[in-house]
Amino acid sequence: MELINKTIELVKQKLEGTESGHDWFHIERVWKLSLKIQEKEGGDKLIIELAALLHDIADPKFHNGDETLASKIVNDFLTEQNVDSEVIQKVIFIIENMSFKNRNDAPENLPLELKIVQDADRLDAIGAIGIARTFNFGGYKNNLMYHPDIEPKLNQTKEEYKKSNGTTINHFYEKLLLLKDLLNTKTAREIAEHRHQFMLQFLDEFYKEWNVTF
Repeated sequence: MELINKTIELVKQKLEGTESGHDWFHIERVWKLSLKIQEKEGGDKLIIELAALLHDIADPKFHNGDETLASKIVNDFLTEQNVDSEVIQKVIFIIENMSFKNRNDAPENLPLELKIVQDADRLDAIGAIGIARTFNFGGYKNNLMYHPDIEPKLNQTKEEYKKSNGTTINHFYEKLLLLKDLLNTKTAREIAEHRHQFMLQFLDEFYKEWNVTF
């Protein structure tokens, strides 16, 4: 418990002032979702908790695209806390391989712990909070909310996804609506059903209001 508390302190410190879709409260939700999934699906609880808490400690999109910084911070911190080296490597493996943009590069036969944390992170990207986070980040990047002449770019490569400055509505089709079918665990898929439908209802309402149709 002391290790978890110290990890929480580190995360709150590192993410202070971060864009609110990727702040401590996002981490807290992913952590809690991970624990709920772990209760049903199993897996090493310590590894799951540490990976959930540390998964966005240095998100590359807020650090000039640096995909090595998070692993260095995690390794240094957990080593200082005298965490077993095997546990540290498993946590780092999860952090390095769980993101949506890296899904095509991830190894096969991923460990259950990664699947659980990945599912929790993806669940927080859909539903009501997912909608709010998407529009918040779109505003942060000064992207258009919607443009009827700009089509979604499907099946983007990792580099295309990283450089994308499309509309916020297009992001639903480029990522959010895909997540339900990319979930790993039965528990997460059950949670996702309502959140996915809520996004579809939102989009339906959005287009009606945009087009002033009743």
